[in-house]
Amino acid sequence: MSTYLLVHGAWHSGQCWERVVPLLVAAGHRVVAPSLTGHGDKAHLLSPEVGLDTHVDDVVRLITEEDLTEVVLVGHSYAGLVISSAANQVPDRIARLVYLDAMVPEDGESAADVLPVTQVLIDLAATSDIAWRVPPLPEMPPPSGLFGITDPADAAWLRTMLSDQSVRCLQQPVRLDNPAVNAIPRTHIHCVVGEPEGLARRPVPALQPNGTPAQVWELATGHDCMITMPVELAELLLKLG
Repeated sequence: MSTYLLVHGAWHSGQCWERVVPLLVAAGHRVVAPSLTGHGDKAHLLSPEVGLDTHVDDVVRLITEEDLTEVVLVGHSYAGLVISSAANQVPDRIARLVYLDAMVPEDGESAADVLPVTQVLIDLAATSDIAWRVPPLPEMPPPSGLFGITDPADAAWLRTMLSDQSVRCLQQPVRLDNPAVNAIPRTHIHCVVGEPEGLARRPVPALQPNGTPAQVWELATGHDCMITMPVELAELLLKLG
C-alpha cells in the first residue's frame, strides 16, 4: 500500500480530486487530498500573509503529524512549487514526486520566475482595490476553457471550488537546499490539449536530478485532468504505487 498525497494548484481546493481519490482507494492505497490554507474549507483563512511557505508548512505538517512515509507526493500546477519545498524539508518521507502539469522550480525561484506570465497576474492585482488578492483565471474559448475544462457541467462544478490566491504565494521563492531531495525520483505528467499561449512549460531535462532517465507521460486533455480524465490519471498514478 502506498500513500498518495494530492496537492491542488492555485485557486483550487482539495475537492478537485474528488473523482480520483476513490479510484486510488479502491486499489488499496491511502489517499490524502487536503485544501491548502486560504482554499476550500480553509478559504476564510486567506490573508496577505498566506504565501508559498504557508502551503509548504500545510503539507509538511500533515506528513509529520500523520506520520506518513513512502509518500507519492503529487503537485498540480502551482503546487509543483509546494511539493518541491516540502520534499526539501522531509525527503526521507517521500517515495516519489509527481509534477502534474506543474511548475518545476530551481532553488530560489518563485512562480513568477518559473512561469513569467504569472507576473502579469501580480501586476493586475496591484491595480485592484485589494492588491494582495489574485482572482482565478477567466474562462477562455475552447479548447482552453476554464483551466482546460470545456464541458459546461464540469466547469460549473469547478467554479464552486475556486477562490482567490494571495499574491505572496506567487512571489515567495522555493527552497531546494537539501541535497537529499535530489535522490527522490520524479515523474512528470503533461496535459497537452488546449494549452494557452504564453504558458509554455519548461522542457524536462533528459536526466532526473538523481541521474536516471526522465519519466514523462502525457494525457490528451486540458489542465485540470483530475476532473476531465480521472480514470486515466488514476491509472498513471497507480503505476507509481
